[in-house]
Amino acid sequence: MDNNQPIIVKRITRKAAGHHGGSWKIAFADFAVAMMAFFLVMWLITVATPEQLKDISGYFNDPIGFSEGGSPYPIDLGGSPQVSPNVTLSKEEDPQDENLVDESAAKELADQVEQRELEMLLQELQNQIDEEPVLQRFKDQILIEITQDGLRIQIVDAENRPMFASGSAELQPYFEEILLALSDTIAKVPKKISISGHTDAEPYRGRRGYGNWELSSDRANAARRTLLVAGYPEPQVARVVGYADSALFDRNDPLSATNRRIDIVVLNHQAEAQLLDSANPDPAADAAQILPEEAPAPASEGSGQLAPAGQEADPQALVPGAVAEPAAEAPQQVAPASPTPAAQRRLNLFDDAEPTRRLSE
Repeated sequence: MDNNQPIIVKRITRKAAGHHGGSWKIAFADFAVAMMAFFLVMWLITVATPEQLKDISGYFNDPIGFSEGGSPYPIDLGGSPQVSPNVTLSKEEDPQDENLVDESAAKELADQVEQRELEMLLQELQNQIDEEPVLQRFKDQILIEITQDGLRIQIVDAENRPMFASGSAELQPYFEEILLALSDTIAKVPKKISISGHTDAEPYRGRRGYGNWELSSDRANAARRTLLVAGYPEPQVARVVGYADSALFDRNDPLSATNRRIDIVVLNHQAEAQLLDSANPDPAADAAQILPEEAPAPASEGSGQLAPAGQEADPQALVPGAVAEPAAEAPQQVAPASPTPAAQRRLNLFDDAEPTRRLSE
């Protein structure tokens, strides 16, 4: 035995397997959900009636308007927005009520669509102000909000950046750039606009007979002309008006620069209708407001003129040189009222022997 034989020691190093992550758990969860759904569908098929199976088949063929006995609405809450033709109206119900309900619902839907349209315009204008360098410089002077009349865009003045030359309606160049930039976006909405000018409470003393009312009107009209030059449709301008200092933006400081501003209101349907009604009043409605005692009394036959209210026409007083014949006395005739002083003076003229000379004097 050879004791010098080398001894070889083999060391086996075991390395742990790499981490596989948790992706297999997600895959197994998806597989388990799919199997559960499959067995649930198989169970429903076995317990469903033939009519129910027919409805399910129709729904998957046409989910919106399938006509196999199911509901035409994706989510059926057990009712229908349509009036059932089998319903019989009671004696107290009026068939016109249905039309009133339809008109009210249509008006409400139109108002919602219009409100959404104005909100989208507001968002587009805000994005334009944030993105365009021309408007970014005057971001703090452009105020946009939705009011009861529509979308209002206010461009306010600043001490260091006035919109107009001092005491005049001449636009500063950068104010023209603002209007030119906003014109295309406002014109995308086919609605009428109202342009108004405002001043602060400082009285204008530039020239005689010209004050804040004239100045605010001229500035509003200058803004209108700039919008038209930019390509804004002239028929969509509904009103141009000056308010002077009657509608201050900052009531706590009547002399604040923010009170000097131009308002552009994109009118909603209701405000536009009110504006048209005020511009074109109904003559019949105005005539109906005349009180009975204010209505003119009919004149006597043949006089050709109207007598004052509450007084009969005097033929002698209305026709110079004419002599009225006494009317036949009627039974139980009421004594006529005493003539007015003016009528008495006219009667005295005809009693004179020379009426022509007296009338010509």
